[in-house]
Amino acid sequence: LLVTFGIIYGDIGTSPLYVLKAIIGTKPITQELVYGGISCIFWTLTIQTTFKYILLTLQADNHGEGGIFSLYALVKRYGKKLVIPTILGATTLLADGIITPPISVASAVEGIQNIKGLETIQTVPIVIVILSFLFFFQRFGTESVGKAFGPIMLIWFSMLFILGARMILEHPEVMKAINPYYGYKLLTHYPKGFWLLGAVFLATTGAEALYSDLGHCGRENIRITWIYVKIALLTNYFGQSAWLLTQGNPMLEGRNPFYEIMPGWFLIPGIIIATMATIIASQALISGSYTLINEAMNLNFWPRVKVRQPTDHKGQIYIPSVNNLLWFGCILMILYFRSSEHMEAAYGFSITVAMLMTTLLLSYFLLFKLKWNKYLVFAILTVFFVVEVSFFIANVAKIKERWMFLFFELGIFLVMYIWYEARKLNNYKICGFGQIRSEDCISQ
Repeated sequence: LLVTFGIIYGDIGTSPLYVLKAIIGTKPITQELVYGGISCIFWTLTIQTTFKYILLTLQADNHGEGGIFSLYALVKRYGKKLVIPTILGATTLLADGIITPPISVASAVEGIQNIKGLETIQTVPIVIVILSFLFFFQRFGTESVGKAFGPIMLIWFSMLFILGARMILEHPEVMKAINPYYGYKLLTHYPKGFWLLGAVFLATTGAEALYSDLGHCGRENIRITWIYVKIALLTNYFGQSAWLLTQGNPMLEGRNPFYEIMPGWFLIPGIIIATMATIIASQALISGSYTLINEAMNLNFWPRVKVRQPTDHKGQIYIPSVNNLLWFGCILMILYFRSSEHMEAAYGFSITVAMLMTTLLLSYFLLFKLKWNKYLVFAILTVFFVVEVSFFIANVAKIKERWMFLFFELGIFLVMYIWYEARKLNNYKICGFGQIRSEDCISQ
């Protein structure tokens, strides 16, 4: 369970650092905006993360492994055209994940600027050093990472809970925002309220990585720890909202609600804990990427590269070439965007595509592997598609901030698709131009 805290929840667990700040932005703080925003966060974590991923998608494990390729391996016999959505989902997950470590670490390190006398300190070099250390540490295995980081994440989530609960006790009326009516009102009545879904979506961006990391920790460990994690996250979100409602009607003006709810004496320890937690925020992406590429090689979607097993623990792997690619991409991101505020504008678009592709494959899994009633499956997937298509439309506005990502994503997509089709043609030729079934030929 402790290792699970250290590996699985880095991305989604550090979202409180920037989600509400992104929702409020430069807009005047009003009850309609705050209640609507926190209501959308609550129901996003409930529908997307808890219901879709924790309860449903984690059932789709391929010999203990998770991720979109594992899901594809389970359902590929039931649909010939599932290759394209699988490659598209894997591509977008891998590409957009490069921005996860820099936005998480930068969000925490920038808290230093809240300390008197350090308002103008340059945070970019600090972020680069931290990220470089993290990627170097990967060669020792995710088990050692989990043992080192697990206790830190437990402290982090406990801190989230205590800070949030402290504000909620002072302003318990904020709990009214659980009512989904406030979220509906924000999206339909607030000026340009629908487009705020692009910021709300940041609260659940770690859900895909959570599924990809299934093989590192196991389904039951994830489900048990998620109960505590979700309570801590929501408590902190509601606590930040309670603080926002005490501000009258001003604007944030660069302030971060996450740090504002900390007592003055706790600010420096809080920044240190947040920075340590955001180092771990990269872990879900990194270990999930290893799993993703390993599964891609097994399914002939990726060229053969060196895979190491640093420990004896089942499912824990290290791929040097992927590690180097991610490190290089992360460093470029922080050098290009310079601050977490700029990265917030570009973050999340591709993950919505990955989630839509997972939903499509999940429908085949529920229908053909678990043999659920087709009407029940249709009803469930309709809810997921409505939610995810809404997020996708809201995130389309981010294209202009992240157009350079499209070339990277296209490159990964072409590598996977061309490699897959070339291997298929090669197998066809080796097997006597189709005289022997490809499956029989490969098995021989």
